[in-house]
Amino acid sequence: MNADTITHTVNLPLPVFLVPPTLNERLDDAERAALTAEIRTLLARENAVLVAHYYTNPDLQALAEATGGYVSDSLDMARFGHEHPAQTLVVAGVRFMGETAKILNPEKRVLMPDLGAECSLDLGCPADQFAAFCDQHPDRTVVVYANTSAAVKARADWMVTSGSALDVVRHLHAEGKKILWAPDRYLGDYIRVNTGADMLLWNGACIVHEEFKGQELAALIATHPQAKVLVHPESPPSVIALADVVGSTSQLIAAVKTLPAQTFIVATDRGIFYKMQQAAPDKILLEAPTAGDSATCRSCAHCPWMAMNGLRKLAQTLRTGGNEIQVSAELAARAVLPIKRLLDFSTAQKQQVFGNNDA
Repeated sequence: MNADTITHTVNLPLPVFLVPPTLNERLDDAERAALTAEIRTLLARENAVLVAHYYTNPDLQALAEATGGYVSDSLDMARFGHEHPAQTLVVAGVRFMGETAKILNPEKRVLMPDLGAECSLDLGCPADQFAAFCDQHPDRTVVVYANTSAAVKARADWMVTSGSALDVVRHLHAEGKKILWAPDRYLGDYIRVNTGADMLLWNGACIVHEEFKGQELAALIATHPQAKVLVHPESPPSVIALADVVGSTSQLIAAVKTLPAQTFIVATDRGIFYKMQQAAPDKILLEAPTAGDSATCRSCAHCPWMAMNGLRKLAQTLRTGGNEIQVSAELAARAVLPIKRLLDFSTAQKQQVFGNNDA
């Protein structure tokens, strides 16, 4: 980050947490077919629908689509669950996604394949420390990224996604608001640079996106000069600086489909390749490098917690009804407010763009 950014960043030590090994489920064709058939039966029996994040195993994404479920980002997963008549939502992703689904659907049962599937951004922003930090800066509007716990959301004024953060912060900046942002410092810095807002940044990072390195990316670009570079804004500034498109998961998928290039270098979790290949089966997709002279690879472009989701664990959850997400009514009542503020803001924006046409 540049010097100006450093003056805006909270100088807190990054937390130490145990990162699980990135071990994707290994299944032969017979076991995959048997588990898929069983899960289909169990979903029907339990009046359940499967929603899966873009970063999960392709087996789960394909199964969600094949059974009338949904594959998307965390907020859209929760929104789909709210609109779907099923009384049980099975969330394949990480824990904060299950919490968000429960907050928006308190009347439904929300299950996950593994409650131990965490997120480095969530773990890196403990609710008690964050609340104390907010109390030290009462003059600032608190904006948190979706990748946070229910308790952190409950302390916020706004929740945003990577696709909505720029618009929300521009809106708040136009109103003269000073921002307290958490938890991802790279996404926060990207927003600050592009909006000019006064932002105080929590010192968090995604272990997947932080591993993409500008030096190695530049070398890969040199060997594929015609390729377009797609980067998620949770990445370091040196990587963002080389991007042709910076955007959310949905925006990057759209870019692969709409841009005329044949080859793309993608700097986000490689789980997204499943939907990118669906959107543009004739395109060539290359992983942005996470190894090399300036890199130390802990996740290798795939979230180790996302990798904890799999067909075996999903089947076991549906058999037993275990791994249910619980959010207290009191906490949910506070955490839903910043989420609904974003949903209302997004609805108002769409009406401004397309007009309030009920025809």
